[in-house]
Amino acid sequence: MKYFPRGVLALCTAFALCGAPAFAQAPPEPETYRLGDYHAPTPATLKGATVLDTPQAFELWGAKKAVFIDALSHPPKPEGLPKNAVWRDPKRFDIPGSIWLPDTGFGELSEPMVRYFEQGLTRASGGDKSKPLVFYCRTNCWASWNAAKRAIALGYTKVMWYPPGADGWEQAGHPLEERQPEPRD
Repeated sequence: MKYFPRGVLALCTAFALCGAPAFAQAPPEPETYRLGDYHAPTPATLKGATVLDTPQAFELWGAKKAVFIDALSHPPKPEGLPKNAVWRDPKRFDIPGSIWLPDTGFGELSEPMVRYFEQGLTRASGGDKSKPLVFYCRTNCWASWNAAKRAIALGYTKVMWYPPGADGWEQAGHPLEERQPEPRD
């Protein structure tokens, strides 16, 4: 058996399992929200936001200089389950202290979801639209890109986007904690 240094093996595994995302070119930034195929390569930029890498996000988190907001969708209960089947939501492990506003990263939101997002941001920021907000979900996930873009449209002025998300955070060896979604009114 041949042994590889840990980083080389991880890179080779990512290349083999994910279609070479480490080498793929980022798509261009669209003018509007992404409306489908939310788990796909994301742009390298988001107009009006600061794009963070893992060390930058970790520094902000450690210094408590920003509110971290997870926009990952909440998995729905599978259709067609027998009535007596027990369904348990999959556990979500997140950046400690973050706020999970699920389903707010879709390209189109219903009016109740828009209100949920707006109320969640108001609570997270204490009503201060200049409060630094870091949006994330998972690697190659458009939900955080859409949510950050939506926050900018709502007038938030210190919006940051962390594309590696909880995946990149975990890969760097940073702590995670179990998270529940913010309640909906």
